[in-house]
Amino acid sequence: MPAVSHWQPHIVALDDDPAVRELLAEYLSENDLRVTTLASGRELDATLARDPIDLLVLDLKLAGEDGMQIARRLRDSTSSLPILMLTGRSEEADRVMGLELGADDYLTKPFSPRELLARVRALLRRAGAQATVADAIARVRCYRFGNWELNIGLRRLKAIDGSIVELTNGEFSLLTAFLSAPQRVLTRDQLLELSRLHNAEVYDRSIDVQILRLRRKIEPDPAKPTYIKTERGAGYLFDADVQAVR
Repeated sequence: MPAVSHWQPHIVALDDDPAVRELLAEYLSENDLRVTTLASGRELDATLARDPIDLLVLDLKLAGEDGMQIARRLRDSTSSLPILMLTGRSEEADRVMGLELGADDYLTKPFSPRELLARVRALLRRAGAQATVADAIARVRCYRFGNWELNIGLRRLKAIDGSIVELTNGEFSLLTAFLSAPQRVLTRDQLLELSRLHNAEVYDRSIDVQILRLRRKIEPDPAKPTYIKTERGAGYLFDADVQAVR
């Protein structure tokens, strides 16, 4: 199993200059970020289809589909993926248009790696602080907690060592309900209501059974749960720091 003990934010750097890609990969990786470098919009589409992304560093000038077109396409698809756009010093009009198309920030080339890191971290903090629980349920792409990542689109629970744990529809919906409201006591009625947002066939009489099965899959010791805790006479509480990736 890898020595990594926590999920690192996943940054994608899309630039057709190999030297820039190498610089971004090395510097961001040294600062506790997971980095994927790409050279085209087609590669970005493939990455988005298989892996949650926390932030996109996007070069404005690309061969083929340029950064402006990619930003427009992402926003037209209602993606709220944070975008940091890289531009040339003389491209003020393009920078303004990029921001109007939905880029969250920009940095001019050549740039200081330290400034880029500061802007990346600021955008990650801003993205992590967004949204109410209801908005989060509608827009979250994945949740991370402890040594686990739950991909909402793929309905896939993955351990930090890369192994996949199969979930039933009911288990997936209950886990998603817990992750949307961590550190809160949820009654059975509230769990039912949150689960139905994911079209789950979860019934009051089955919640305790589903929770027992979930504990067997995610708890280090199901007999002494550290994540899903029973609050006697009240309901259940999901006791973990949860990161929502939108």
